[in-house]
Formats: sequence, structure tokens, C-alpha cells
Amino acid sequence: MSSGQIPADRKKLITGQIRAQGIVRVNELSDLFSVSVLTIRRDLDQLEKQGILERTHGGAILRQNMPIEPMFSQKEQENKTEKDLIAITAASLIEDGDMVIINSGSTTQAVIEALKNKKITIITNNIGAALVADEAVFDLIFIGGSYRPQSHSVTGDIGLQALDRIYANKAVIGVDGFSFTYGLTTPIMQEAEMTRKMIGKTVGSIIVAADSSKVGVVSNFKTADLDRINYLVTDHGADHLLSEEELHHAGVELLFAGEQI
Repeated sequence: MSSGQIPADRKKLITGQIRAQGIVRVNELSDLFSVSVLTIRRDLDQLEKQGILERTHGGAILRQNMPIEPMFSQKEQENKTEKDLIAITAASLIEDGDMVIINSGSTTQAVIEALKNKKITIITNNIGAALVADEAVFDLIFIGGSYRPQSHSVTGDIGLQALDRIYANKAVIGVDGFSFTYGLTTPIMQEAEMTRKMIGKTVGSIIVAADSSKVGVVSNFKTADLDRINYLVTDHGADHLLSEEELHHAGVELLFAGEQI
């Protein structure tokens, strides 16, 4: 492609490519447009400022927004196979005797189901845990609060106050958005507040369980920076979207669904 192309046209083509593929790489774009790596990096930086993409090590991924919370019943059916495999891997990080805080969400619901034969204590606002508890070995502690049917969970001051009296040694956290730049996010303020508190009350490993559709998503309310978490468990659909080197730099170990610890 001609190097005489004007920057606005080049950025338009880059935008079309990342929307089609979900990811672009600096070296490949440099070759495609016959311009320097420095020029492509400048283009990507400008597109990031416009909210179109998110810069990663060696390239960029498409940025997606989630301003509205989907219903739990809808989320429960999305990427179900991937979530079940993610849950098995996340559960392998939990050992008998652990006290584990788990937040709301369809992926964390699958994790609770995968933990039913472990001798642990689960503290959660995820109402779906009750469906597993009758046939589970674990002890279950519900924190109180106001019921939210959208997330099938409880939130509010009652639950936040209950967490004041608890310290867990591990947490499993579901997210709506996972971003290198903006961290973990969710569209609902009350859910973000609850998850922040859960992370703050964990003296040990923070395990994020998120399928690949959450990577590159930025929502309205932040729950944590990436350097606050220890593990990201996701499916192989995120393989080309994530930089293991970049995650390692943030102190995050990447695990793919189906792997056993």
C-alpha cells in the first residue's frame, strides 16, 4: 500500500481493520502501509485517545463499551461452555480450608458449582450459590443486602458492613470489563462498590474469572487496577488479545480454561 497515503485515510483503514479483526499489530501495519513503526504507533495513540482502541504491547485491541447491564438470565446463556471450563480452572486454585469471597455474576456462579466438593467456606452475595449449597461440601455465608434481579445478587450497606467483620484468604471475582488501561469495570455502581470491598477484605490471591468477550471492554465504574489481581482465568479466545508479557509486568498470571493447577 502506498506510503503517500494521508494520515486520516490510514487511520480510517486501521479503524476498519481492528473492528473486523479485534486486534492489530504495529509491525504488520507498518508493512501494510509502508510507513515507519513510529508513525503507526502515533496513529494508534491518537485512535486510543478517540476511544476506538486500547494500546497493548506490540499493537492494539478494539475497545468496547458496556454502559447497560444485561440481565443475569441473558449472561448465563452466553459462552456457557467457556465459562464452565474457566470455572474448573479457577476452582483448581482453591484448596481445602480456604475462606473464599466470591462476587456476583454468571461466571462466578459456575465457579461456585465447580467448588461444591471442596471443604472450604464461601462468602458471597451471589444468590445462585443457594442452588448449589444443598448438595455441596462447602460452608456458605451469605452477606445481606437488597436483591438485584438483574445480577441475581444482593448489594448495599448491609452487605458492606457484614464484610467489615471478615477477612478471606482468596477471592474469585467476575467482571464485565477487563482492560489493560482501565482495569476491572462494571456498569453498576453498587456492584462495583461491593466488589471493591470484597477485594479489599482479601488477604491473599485475587482470581479474576472472565471469558474472552470481557477483554477490551470498559464500563462505567472501576473496581480495581490490574496490579491488584494475581490471576486471570479466561478462555483461548483471548489468546490473541492478551499479552502475557504485559500481564506479567502487572503481576498477573494468565491461565487458560481447561488448565489444571
